[in-house]
Amino acid sequence: MADKVTSREEGKEYVLKNAKEHDVKFIRLWFTDILGMLKSFAITVEELEGALEQGMGFDGSSIEGFARIDESDMVAMPDPDTFQLLPWRPREHNAVARMFCDILRPGGEPFEGDPRYVLKRNLERAADKGYTFYVGPELEYFYFKDSNDTQGLDAGGYFDMTPLDAATDLRRETVLTLEEMGIPVEYSHHEVAASQHEIDMRYTDALTMADNVMTYRLVVKQIALKSGFYATFMPKPVFGINGSGMHVHQSLFKGDANAFFDGKDEYHLSKVARSYIAGILRHAPEITAVTSQWVNSYKRLVPGYEAPVYLSWARRNRADLIRVPEYQPGNEKATRIEFRSPDPACNPYLAFSVMLAAGLEGIEKEYEAPEPVQENVYEMSEEERQRRGIGTLPASLWEAIQLTEESELVRKALGDHVFRAFISNKKIEWDQYRTQVTQYEIKKYLPIL
Repeated sequence: MADKVTSREEGKEYVLKNAKEHDVKFIRLWFTDILGMLKSFAITVEELEGALEQGMGFDGSSIEGFARIDESDMVAMPDPDTFQLLPWRPREHNAVARMFCDILRPGGEPFEGDPRYVLKRNLERAADKGYTFYVGPELEYFYFKDSNDTQGLDAGGYFDMTPLDAATDLRRETVLTLEEMGIPVEYSHHEVAASQHEIDMRYTDALTMADNVMTYRLVVKQIALKSGFYATFMPKPVFGINGSGMHVHQSLFKGDANAFFDGKDEYHLSKVARSYIAGILRHAPEITAVTSQWVNSYKRLVPGYEAPVYLSWARRNRADLIRVPEYQPGNEKATRIEFRSPDPACNPYLAFSVMLAAGLEGIEKEYEAPEPVQENVYEMSEEERQRRGIGTLPASLWEAIQLTEESELVRKALGDHVFRAFISNKKIEWDQYRTQVTQYEIKKYLPIL
């Protein structure tokens, strides 16, 4: 729905009216667990009015990072602003719609383990300072023949205009489906690696965008599946070629004014923007477990494949962690920063939360941004980087977990419940990974040891 409703009552009426007009029979109630996995259960239209009034109860004990067995009763409260028909389901008769939900405790208070609530809390902190947080993530992904193997659908490269093949049609249908669901798209193009693609959604407020990211990932996969193919947001599915990132363009606005813009500055960046950059640079290592949350994420974060690993910022250079895009120099609305380390398999609610928390910390404590780097950081010697104080991101999930576990900033941003559950989950993942014997080891060591 294009316009936000002015009250919950109006929202409820809007949803009931639309459900009737479009002959909706089923409504899927969507929410995520702490890892950003989309969860859903369906109600029939007969239950819709009651669900909008009181929410729908469900058992949260089996949802990752939610509740223990002895406190498992949860309530999913649909957000009327997020009502949309699912275009890939029947249209004319017994249509299916979806709504994102806020998760509540049975007494009606927000459940602190709900990632959507975590983001809302962080956005309130920004709002208390007069800021609205806008983001524009660029999610890359691969198309493969199926989920068992990494055989691609094309051999194209960056911005290639490939002949009409399966991938071209999949991308086109995905864009049309997203727009039908009220998600505006700015660009779609072939990415650097073979069979790698990107569709960029138009910049909007962070809560709407986190919902949009969840919808986008499902739509990309759904359209591929319908054609018998597989789409993946795995950060590094193929050795030796670029992985998939989720570069996040971001800015803070005060009303209609971009708080990042200063026409007198050589980069058109305000003091607020520079302190925000300094906040992200200083806290990037400790938020990396959230923005790059899988063992596989760290196969992407290595030098040489466009993924940033060094804590630096620049205007042009894409090797840096933070880039200040120059597409429209001096345009106030377009002034923003681009944070390049997150990948598209993160939980967007938590990732946007920790980015914002790091940036706000920089603003509150008036951090000074270092000088931007003009040279290619990858080509500097280790001594040169040390001399200039250019640190690095963690090189493995284990390193990242250790930094996050010590981080007061992340604990505060996520809240104790999500923080503890997230760390615990990631430690289990690391243990499972490090005890595996891989094909690489068999091939390398078995013949010689």
